[in-house]
Amino acid sequence: MPTDNRLKILLAIIAVTIIAIFSIDPIAQQSSYHDFADQHRMLGIANFFNVLSNLPFVIIGIMGIRLVAVRQATGGLAELRTMYLTFFIGVLLTGFGSAYYHYQPGNQSMVWDRLPMTIAFMALFSAIVGEYVSTQLAQKLFAPLLFFGAVSVIYWYVTELNGHGDLRAYVLVQFLPVLLIPLILWLFESKLNNGKYIWGIIGAYAASKLMELFDAGLYGAFGLISGHSLKHLTAAFGALIFYWALKERR
Repeated sequence: MPTDNRLKILLAIIAVTIIAIFSIDPIAQQSSYHDFADQHRMLGIANFFNVLSNLPFVIIGIMGIRLVAVRQATGGLAELRTMYLTFFIGVLLTGFGSAYYHYQPGNQSMVWDRLPMTIAFMALFSAIVGEYVSTQLAQKLFAPLLFFGAVSVIYWYVTELNGHGDLRAYVLVQFLPVLLIPLILWLFESKLNNGKYIWGIIGAYAASKLMELFDAGLYGAFGLISGHSLKHLTAAFGALIFYWALKERR
């Protein structure tokens, strides 16, 4: 299939998704979202395991920053180095932001959880566009995508403060890349080998969302760690897979 037709397919999906998201009513943040199954306090730390399970984000973020900064990311493309570095900065900041949010759950602290996540999402998506579609296109999209990711969180928070919360833009930022990345992997060939790493990241993310969905059920089954804590660990494993990819691919 010619590249132009493949890009048209992606653009059509993006357009349809945007229209679909903004054709529904605004989505407010449910206050019940902050009521996690595991609320144990240990060592003076509220929601101890939900806080502690963010530590892998910090560790993997530091590992990834070091890997890219010292130019040892031989499993990536030199033109995308800024995107790789930004991804791991986002992962590092997610560890701190999410720990803060889970220590004191609420919409105000959630801003600092979601902002760094959009940095990681948009940087990873830009990098995959660069590896599979076009490095030039990725470089053009990178800054606007980061900006839109941040704006989606700020917009949500401002609308919450004004009494009519709207998560639609943030939902778009979080889930549209998840829809597009498998399609990009199917339609395009990477400039690097071992596409299994990217599929592994997608699998880890999907598993983390399932664990979040079954937060209380998993907590009841295990009695020690909740689905939400497992979500953090699984999502961090996805970031670790990308770290391995930047070391092992050629």
